[in-house]
Amino acid sequence: MTTTFPSQTQNIRIDAFRPKSGGRHPIVLALHGSGGFAHIQYDEFAQMLADRGFAVFVPHYFEATGTNWASPQEIRDYHRRWLSVISEAIDFATRQDFADPSSIGIVGFSLGAYLGLGVAATQPRIRAVVDYYGGMPDEVIPEMQHCPAVLILHGDQDPTVPVAEAYKLESLLKSHRVPHEMKIYQGAGHGFRGLDMLDAAQRTYFFLKQHLHDSQNFPASEAV
Repeated sequence: MTTTFPSQTQNIRIDAFRPKSGGRHPIVLALHGSGGFAHIQYDEFAQMLADRGFAVFVPHYFEATGTNWASPQEIRDYHRRWLSVISEAIDFATRQDFADPSSIGIVGFSLGAYLGLGVAATQPRIRAVVDYYGGMPDEVIPEMQHCPAVLILHGDQDPTVPVAEAYKLESLLKSHRVPHEMKIYQGAGHGFRGLDMLDAAQRTYFFLKQHLHDSQNFPASEAV
């Protein structure tokens, strides 16, 4: 289902994937990277999670800035606007009758991972973030008030976002004693293929299940 939510003077599209079973389900926001929807089948990924009991939402946050593919300059210029839109998308998700507003996670890909971690750094309502070949924005680190559990997935041959970003994030999480897991895929570049993608998807599911489905047993980390 595709609908919209208001953001300033605009309406932003958002794709919603509802589990087949009734009741309220943990929320997962899936955030695309700098290529928009061109390179990854986000619908298939979102449907996979919905089939496993998550209420999944995919916001078209580039619509807020008229972006199709984000250049480095556009990322610098627009990232604050995108962070605001993503926060509004979470607000929208929490109002849906099939979504559990007390259990929210984010899965971000590349730029989407940076933005997801940026949102989570200031919002205690986020309980888990899965970082696919992204990292923590440098400008957000001094503003960090909170950090949920994080799963880091990165290729050691990534030419776009160096694997050093994964290790930098790991060091930050360790210094704040934040629960986290990390998997570095040997020989993988920017994006996973074949068995690496299957493994990453499985890790994503179990990580979200642990920290969202069982969220009462895994409280969010204290302010940092």
